[in-house]
Parts: sequence; C-alpha cells; structure tokens
Amino acid sequence: MKKTLSIYGGIKENFPSGLVVFLVALPLCLGIALASGAPPLSGIIAGIIGGLVVGYLSNSNISVSGPAAGLTAIVLTAITDLGAFELFLCAGIIAGILQLILGFIRAGSISNYFPTNVIEGMLAGIGIIIILTQIPHALGFDKDFEGNQTLFANGFNPNYFSELAAGIHPGAVIVTLVSIIILLAWDKFPALKKLKMIPGALVAVAAGIMLNYIFILSGSSLAIGPEHLVSLPVPQSAADFKDMIVFPDFQGFLNPKVWIVGATIAIVASIETLLCIEASDRLDKRRRITDTNLELRAQGIGNLISSAIGGLPMTSVVVRSSANASAGATSKLSTVIHGALLLICVLTIPFILNMIPLATLAAVLLLVGYKLAKPATVMHFWHKGKYQFIPFIATVVAVVSLDLLKGVGIGLLISIFYILQGNMKRAYYLSREELDDADEINIKLAEEVSFLNKAAIKKTLKNIKPNSQVCIDARSTSYIATDILEMIQEFANIRAKEEDIEVRLVGFKTSYQEYADDEDSHIIIAHRRAM
Repeated sequence: MKKTLSIYGGIKENFPSGLVVFLVALPLCLGIALASGAPPLSGIIAGIIGGLVVGYLSNSNISVSGPAAGLTAIVLTAITDLGAFELFLCAGIIAGILQLILGFIRAGSISNYFPTNVIEGMLAGIGIIIILTQIPHALGFDKDFEGNQTLFANGFNPNYFSELAAGIHPGAVIVTLVSIIILLAWDKFPALKKLKMIPGALVAVAAGIMLNYIFILSGSSLAIGPEHLVSLPVPQSAADFKDMIVFPDFQGFLNPKVWIVGATIAIVASIETLLCIEASDRLDKRRRITDTNLELRAQGIGNLISSAIGGLPMTSVVVRSSANASAGATSKLSTVIHGALLLICVLTIPFILNMIPLATLAAVLLLVGYKLAKPATVMHFWHKGKYQFIPFIATVVAVVSLDLLKGVGIGLLISIFYILQGNMKRAYYLSREELDDADEINIKLAEEVSFLNKAAIKKTLKNIKPNSQVCIDARSTSYIATDILEMIQEFANIRAKEEDIEVRLVGFKTSYQEYADDEDSHIIIAHRRAM
C-alpha cells in the first residue's frame, strides 16, 4: 500500500511537468528533423525513445533527452554526403555503440572538470538563444524551431529587426500575450497553485487553440494560418504510418564514411550530454548528482534503438531539461511521462495537436529562457570578481554568437588561463612596494611548486633590491621543480653575493641537495651581508 501511494505521489508531482515538456518537445522534435533534412517522424521517434528508454535507464532526475539542435548541421551534412537517410541510420547505430563503450570505460568523469561559472554561462547563453529564437514565433514570424537564431544565423544580420517588424502577425501577438498572462498568473496566485495536476502551460495551450478558433469562425484577419501552427504528420491508416517509418540500410556498415559520421556523432553527442547533465544537476533543487557514466550508457542504448527504427540521434538537451525543472519536476518519471505522451498523442490525436499555435509554445519557452538568463545570475557572478565573471560572460557571448560547444570551449580556455595565472601568483609573488616596506622578505613556498610558479618567483626575486634580507621557506613544501631549485640556487650564490643580499633558505629537504652542501640539509645556503 505504501509503495502504491509513493508511486501515485510521484505521478501527481511529475505529470504536470511531463505534460509541459511534451508540449515543448513536440514542435522541437519536428523542427529539428526538418532542419536536418530527415523525415518529420524521425524527430518524434527520437523524442519518444529519449523519454521512454533513456528516461528509464538514466538516473538523472531533471534531464530530458531527444533530438538536439547541436547535431543538426552534422546530420544534414551527413545525409547529403551519404545520399540516403537509410545509410545515415547506420551511423546512428555506430554512435550508440561507441557511447556504450565510452560509458563502460568511465569517460563520463570528464564532466567533473567543467567549472561552475562556465556551466552557468552556458545556461544563460542558451536562455538568451531561447528568447531570441522564440521571438519570431511569438510575433507570428516563423522561420525556424530551434538552433542559432536568425540574428546570428549566418553572421550578424543587421536587417533582422526590420524583417521581424515587417512580418508581425497581430493574432499571434494576442495569443502570446494571453498565454504569458496565464502562465504568470498560474505561478503567482495561490488559488491557482492548488491545481497542481493542471499545468499553466496546458491552460495556455487550450486558450491559444480557443482564441484562434474564435478568430477563424469570425473570419477575422487575426486568424493564425497553418504555417504558424504545430505541423505533425497525420497518417490515415496503419499502412500510412508504416510507410512513414524508415529502417537502416545495413550495407552502410561497409562504407567508411558512415563510420566517420558515427564517430563524430558519438563524440559531439557525448560532450553535449555531459554538459547538459552538469547543467541539469544545477537546475535540480535537491542538487542530486547524476552518474555520468550510466548516462552515457543510457544515451548509447537510446541512440541504438532510435536509429534502428528510423529516429534521429539524440542527446540530453538543455531546453527541454530547463522546461522540466521550471515546471517542477522531482524525478525522472516526468521524462518518461513526456515520452509516453508523445507516443500516445502522435498515434491518436495528431489533428488536435496541429491546432496548437506556435505562439503559445513560444510563450512557455520565453519564460523558460528568462529564468535561465535572468539579470540576477549575471549580477551574482559580477559580485564574485573578474576571475568568475569574465569566463561566465565570455561563455554567454560565445554560446549565443557561435554555438554551444565552441562557447563552452572558449569559457574553459579563459577559466584555465585564470587558474594558471592564479596558480603562478599564489604564495610567491611580491610586488616592488611590498618588498620596499618589508624589513625582512619572507617567501613561503606552497606544498607543490611546479613550473607554473616559475614566472612569479622569478619576478619576485628580480624585484629584491640590494642590501636586503631574504628568507625562502620550504618547510611546507613536498615538491619543487628542478628548474626552480636551480633558479633559487643561482640567485643565492651569484646575484645575492654581487648585490650584498642576505639569503636564508630554510626547510629544503635532503632530496633537493644535488646543488647544495651535504653538511646541512635544512639551511642550504646562508650568505650574510658583510659588516
């Protein structure tokens, strides 16, 4: 009985979020398939497998898997080069096998090295992309579903806003505004919050359908046309549905190009998945940690099954995961529910889904984007100082203007630069002013002194003026690089004598005695200024 109540409680908490993710995922699955040059149903298949299979196998509580915009260019190019979608499906199977191998060799552990500020910058960048991408849908000027927004689609487009203003559809704007009002009210008013099993997104979708239906019946110019509605294939019979599914041509396994495409997809999809998992764990209010190696194995199995039945390759995706977290998901049951709803609705009521205005779904995503890129996040890193803020903001800008992987790569490089810079300065560097004010200059070496610290130590020694007193303390040090030892030796034996600098080197271990007198293992050199 207790188990039944627990399962019911999970459903009660996660069905609304699963429904929201389903509404968000449906047009994205279709749009990514179309942008990839693949059959429309292939995107839906990937979404279903991502929800039911990967959602079940993964232990991520927030992450949602499905076809990803980050793979669109790779898929489109591969299908064109290979000449057939059936051959491309073989590459998807290869990618799944390689991801399984990566999971078993524990390659998922690389996600532990993604800095928090870069992950947060990636989320904020994706939030901005969501907003920019959905503005055309919200205004009734629909060009794409997901991916690089038209503002930066082929470099900066200076005519973007003028084109956007010229294509505004008043009916879509009204639907967007009404949907946003409903969504905000649903979160704000306590009386509406009690209706937990009815998500605000569903109410907004129903209102959007009703509004447009009224516009159509009245013959108003506000009526939203089919080009601004969800567009799902509607099979008339079981035979039609069967014809829509494409299966792999296994001759593709004999083609070297197919193997190259498969390896490329495996690498890119795995990196995007690991990035999304790190981001999803941060979106989880309970801060639960996902097993990234298990996630790679789950993704591998998902891609194997998806490609075997005509679906696109998939990754864990931030847009749907963010919508899942925003809608209040507490477990992976939400992801499974979204996959089940995709399957059920595509099979039974595609004609009703095709009545949903894209403007309504844009309203849902606009609020998701704002939560990811809200000003409070920017100010949080601003107050942490430049070492946290610069990698964060650089990641945001690069993700928006380039793409996710390049943006994260740039953020990581800048973070590494600051880490190296901080490491070089830590505990070793003293400015000229500090050296001038000190009666005795004490340089205490840290536990490990590597070549990264050479520049700071060298600069500090260079700044020491003649007739000074210097103590270099290595009592806490377990390792010192040989070139740094030689540099300290040269300073103490040559320059200190020439400039009448009193030097004491304390705590150096016997193992460092290759350049010192064997008589004293603690004070290697003690040159005193002549009186």
